[in-house]
Amino acid sequence: MKNYQSTVAERLMKYVQIDTTADPTSTSFPSSEIQKDLGRVLVEELKGLGIEDAVMDEWGYVFGTIPNNTNDTSLPTICFCSHMDTAPDCSGTNVKPILHKNYDGTPITLPDDTTQVITTEQHPYLKEKIGDDLITASGLTLLGADDKAGIAIIMDFAQYIMENPEIPHPTIRILFTPDEEVGRGVDKLDMEKLNADFGYTLDGGTLGSLEDESFSADGVKVTVQGIAAHPGYAKNKMVNALKVVSEFVAALPKDSWSPETTEHREGFVHPHTISGGMEEASVAFIIRDHDTSKLAEYETRLEGILKDTLSNYPKLQYTFEVTEQYRNMKEIIKDVPFVTDYALKAMTNAGIEPKPAIIRGGTDGSRLSFMGLPCPNIFTGEMAIHSRHEYVSVQDMEKASKTLVELVQIWSKHS
Repeated sequence: MKNYQSTVAERLMKYVQIDTTADPTSTSFPSSEIQKDLGRVLVEELKGLGIEDAVMDEWGYVFGTIPNNTNDTSLPTICFCSHMDTAPDCSGTNVKPILHKNYDGTPITLPDDTTQVITTEQHPYLKEKIGDDLITASGLTLLGADDKAGIAIIMDFAQYIMENPEIPHPTIRILFTPDEEVGRGVDKLDMEKLNADFGYTLDGGTLGSLEDESFSADGVKVTVQGIAAHPGYAKNKMVNALKVVSEFVAALPKDSWSPETTEHREGFVHPHTISGGMEEASVAFIIRDHDTSKLAEYETRLEGILKDTLSNYPKLQYTFEVTEQYRNMKEIIKDVPFVTDYALKAMTNAGIEPKPAIIRGGTDGSRLSFMGLPCPNIFTGEMAIHSRHEYVSVQDMEKASKTLVELVQIWSKHS
C-alpha cells in the first residue's frame, strides 16, 4: 500500500459523530431509526468510490459489491462485515472524537470530564501503543470504535481496492448491519440478497487477533408468582415474589460460575436484570460456554437452585423460559479451516504477528456462520469498548486494512 494515504482516522472520526445507539427496549427493527442515518452516509460514500450497487434496505442493512477482477469465475464470494450500532451501556450522543498524535505513554485526561483518565495501569495494551496515534472520545460518551473502526477499515480497504484495479481479488460483498449490540444484528438479513460464500467480521480488538471460536449462548428468564396481600394485613398471607427472587439470586455460587470469577474457556451463568414486585417478579440470565452441550447442564443446575429456594414456599408457582441466542462459530468453521488459515497468512504477509484467540462473547459472525456464511472475526484495534475510556490506535486500523488487501489476494488463488 505504498504511496496510499490512509483514510481510517478521518473516516472513524466522522462516523462516530453520527449517533447510532441501539435500544434494547425497542421492538422495532432496527431498534433505533437513527442507525439508518449512518447507513445513508455509507451508501453515498460507497457510490462515491464507484461501487454502483450500494444500497440500504428497509431494515437498515447496507450492501455493496466489488466485482471479481480475475479470469476465474469459480472463485467464491467473500463478505466483509461490521455493525453500525453502538452499545446502550454508555452514551453515544454528541460524541467528540479526539486524535492524540504520537502517544507518549502518559495518562490521557479527557477534557469534558477530567475525572476520566486513561492510563496504562488500567489499560495495559496502551503500553504497546506508545508512538501510535490514538483516538478517544472527550469524556462524556463512549467513542464508538466498536464497531465504527471496523466500518472505517472496510471503507478504507474498499477505496484502496477501487483505486488499484490491478490487485487480483474475487467478488467482494460489503455488509454493514444494525443492532449487533442488542443481539439482533442479523435477524432480518436476507442471505440470498447477501449472496456470499465466506465472510469475516471486522470487530476484534488487539493487533493480530483472529477469533474463530465464540461462546454458545442462551437466555433464561425465571418468573415467580408470589401471593399478594395488603401490607397492613399481610401476616401469614403475603409471599413477596421480589424477595423470593432475590433469595434465589443470592443462592448462586459466590466464587465460581459467574463472569467475575471465570476466564479463558470457563463458562458462566449471569443474572443481569431483576424486575417486578410483590405479586410477580422475574430475573433474566445469560448462559455462556464454548461447549454448547454445557448450556443444558447449566440450565438444569440453575433450575435446581430455583427449586431448592422455592421448597420453602410450597404455594408458589414459577416459569423457567430458555431462549437460544447464538452458537459457537467453531462448530461450523472447523469444517472449512482454510477460512481461518487464509486470514492468518494475510496477517503474516502484512507483517503482523497473528494471534489466534477465542471470544468470550459473540459477534454477528457467530450467527452468520450458522446461517451458511462461515465468518471469523478480524482485529480492528478497538479497546475499552462500551465505556468512556474507549480508544483505538490509528495504526492498528491501518494494519487491519492492509490485512484485507492481502486476504483478497490469497482468496484470488483459491481453488
